[in-house]
Formats: sequence, C-alpha cells, structure tokens
Amino acid sequence: MQEQPESALAPGLTAQVELTVTETDTAQAVGSGDVPVLGTPRVLALAEAATVAATAATLAAGSTTVGTRVELEHLAPTVVGRTVRAQALLAAVDGRRLSFEVTVADGDQTVARGRVDRIVVDRQRFVDRAGRSS
Repeated sequence: MQEQPESALAPGLTAQVELTVTETDTAQAVGSGDVPVLGTPRVLALAEAATVAATAATLAAGSTTVGTRVELEHLAPTVVGRTVRAQALLAAVDGRRLSFEVTVADGDQTVARGRVDRIVVDRQRFVDRAGRSS
C-alpha cells in the first residue's frame, strides 16, 4: 500500500450527498420493515456514500476506504418524494483509521446521526484477499 502524506487525510474533510426518496428506498422495498418510508439501510448507505465522497479526492492512487464500524440513530421518518441530505465530517485520523461524524437531514430536521469508521486499504490487495477467502 502506498503511504499517505500526513496532511492528505486530515480532520475537517467534508462531503454531502443527496437522495430523493423513491418507492425503492422504503423500508418495505428493502426488507427492513413494512412501512412506506425511507428505510434504515438506505439511510446508512447514504451516510456511507458521504464518507466515501469526503476522502475521494485525497486518497493516493490505488487506495480506497472500507467500512469497519457503524453507529447510527435513525430518528425520524422520511416519506417518498422528500429529499434527504447526508453530510460526513472526517473527525479523526489515526494512521489508516478514519472516523466520521455523519448526519442525515430532511430540510432542517435531523433524520439520522451517528459515526462511521473506515480504514484506508490498497484496493487491489483488498479485492485479491477477499477473493481468496471465498
């Protein structure tokens, strides 16, 4: 794996991603419940997408990040047709370990909040190892 310059991945990096909720994003559709509102797995996927976006421009060629831990509170429902915005803030860097604070909002209302931890890996080596463990 290529070494990261010390300042490349520094606390303070941020990114936002948005999702307009459709029927395919509901708890009913993703199997996490039987209500027609934004499902928690989609909330988590959106939060993780924001963490990936926060580091995309600063990672060394051939590197990527993979999730290692998630803490998420899904606080409020979001109906089909609404647009939610996930924001990730890189809060801490410990070597290859990255810790993000994430929030998901529907307008001014916080829909979810939590923490996502990721680790920087060599993309090809990670894929090769994953293939061997099957």
